[in-house]
Amino acid sequence: MSNQQYTLYPNKNGPAIGTAAVPVLQEDGLFFKDSARTGSLLPYEDWRLPAQARAEDLASRLSVEEIAGLMMYSPHQVVPSLPGGPFSGTYEGKDFPESGAQKWDLTDQQKRFLTKDHIRHVLAAGLENAAVAAQWNNRLQALAEELPWGIPVNISSDPRHSASKSGAEYKTGGGDVSKWPEGLGMAATFDPQLCRQFGEAVSREYRAMGITTALFPQIDLATEPRWMRFEDTFGTHPAQVTELGKVYCDSLQTTQGSPDGWGKDSVCAMAKHWPGGGPCEAGRDAHYAYGKYAVYPGKNLQTHLRPFTQGAFQLEGPTKSVSALMPYYSVSWQQDTKNGKNVGNSYSQYLIQDLLRQTYAYDGVVCTDWGITADPAPAMDSFGSRCFGVEDLTEAQRHLLALENGVDQFGGNSDIRPILEAYRLGCEKYGEEKMRARMEESAVRLLRNMFRCGLFENPYLDPREAEE
Repeated sequence: MSNQQYTLYPNKNGPAIGTAAVPVLQEDGLFFKDSARTGSLLPYEDWRLPAQARAEDLASRLSVEEIAGLMMYSPHQVVPSLPGGPFSGTYEGKDFPESGAQKWDLTDQQKRFLTKDHIRHVLAAGLENAAVAAQWNNRLQALAEELPWGIPVNISSDPRHSASKSGAEYKTGGGDVSKWPEGLGMAATFDPQLCRQFGEAVSREYRAMGITTALFPQIDLATEPRWMRFEDTFGTHPAQVTELGKVYCDSLQTTQGSPDGWGKDSVCAMAKHWPGGGPCEAGRDAHYAYGKYAVYPGKNLQTHLRPFTQGAFQLEGPTKSVSALMPYYSVSWQQDTKNGKNVGNSYSQYLIQDLLRQTYAYDGVVCTDWGITADPAPAMDSFGSRCFGVEDLTEAQRHLLALENGVDQFGGNSDIRPILEAYRLGCEKYGEEKMRARMEESAVRLLRNMFRCGLFENPYLDPREAEE
């Protein structure tokens, strides 16, 4: 079946193969993409294999530069990119109104970060509507398909279904999506089934716009009413937050009828903020240096962990666990009972490596919150001083420390240089073989989520269906 932008090859009892440029292989009467253009079926191209095996095969083939690209996130993208906005770009060197470009055309910056920086995780902020979003997705995927290995683009989004906008982070309802209460409003319904319907609506609408990763839900306990992110939580009661978080992650990720729950209708959930961002000192938020401390009054860290350990990590549906996790900016004050270090959560060996990875055996993607690796700004009320406790380290040393702890991805960093320098430092410290294995470990986790959502088989969208 042919579309102007791509061709679909239906498989009996298997996923449809969508391609704009990649050759298609036939084996045993089935269609497969020849993404590597070898003329033979490689394990990562074989959709009959488990996502884990495919991810391991592809990760072993990638260069360090290509793995570093997977670890980065693009800047916020607005489609179309208009001049004068906070995230504006150019089209063939011209502003959008002067360029004659279509609304869904790729900017010069988007072409560069795909082809030169190997970025495959793209953060969508403003999307004019679903039809434009679908066609922009198709342009991104077609360009990515032409590049070595044919790794598709994983488009992510902050919450976009809220009836209001929060001042805590950049949000938009753009993309003609349905409107729902904020997290606190959902909690006020005391209705888990309604929350499930909400998650199912979000996943349908996100996939219609090409979005396959949700940078939510926010399952922090709302124990500090002065906190500016209070309204995005599921409230104050540990049992209720745990239940709603579990239901929401499950409904986002599950493709009905799939044996493991993953498939073309799935959206990867990135629950936040480990180990709980709610107990911020005096209600001050850790986006800013003056709010960097989480103080856990009453020594109740375990209570704040419950929405993760008993909720997001123990889904009742077939996907079993949330696919990704985001630590908060905060310094969890005096919670490191092993090393006694008061550093930002992603820099804490105890909180990430010992507690998350080992004690709770979490093997999903860990992505830092946005902008924690950059050098601090001179004023403590600047919106960007977030390398708490490791200000004396270089950017590369901060990246290496996070990697040593088990972090896989760096939110808000689209500069490959400090990651490659961190790799070099790691090779000096541990040897090239061990450092390469550490990079592949993160690549496997990141690629596995793409395979789970069927992006390698068909990342393309019909704009008319998306609009409907």
